[in-house]
Amino acid sequence: MNNIKEEDSFPMFTMANRGLLLLCGIYTIAWAGLFKWFGSALFSWLAMQSDLDIMMTTGWYGMIGIIAGVLLFLSAFYPVSWIYLIAIGLTGKLITIIYFLLVYLPNFEWNKRIGFHLIFNEALFFLLITGMLWKAWRVKKYLATLPD
Repeated sequence: MNNIKEEDSFPMFTMANRGLLLLCGIYTIAWAGLFKWFGSALFSWLAMQSDLDIMMTTGWYGMIGIIAGVLLFLSAFYPVSWIYLIAIGLTGKLITIIYFLLVYLPNFEWNKRIGFHLIFNEALFFLLITGMLWKAWRVKKYLATLPD
């Protein structure tokens, strides 16, 4: 009897993992696009106020998110070979989290919509992408140990 699990000896990046990367990329693009093109309306919705007077620009925030989302989307096609795209997309996601916390959050009161955006749209996807980067790195490391 062999007690070693197959997945421990041979790491794999499955199609489900690729699908998760595609989902993370598309979702990041969609939310970043909302911030880029509908920033003031989105802020009014997030703040739960219809007459929000805060005029903050969201162009850079949206562009960083769109670029990160496109890189994550593209990385799903060859995740082991294009591991650097996952890493850059993850860095972009981290930048958007920090940017939102430092620039936008001080102007709002905490509510369930802002909590949803930070916890689900930013932090959860950041953790999922980190897991995908870790898995791709393990597969790349394993493939480097194989003889040519």
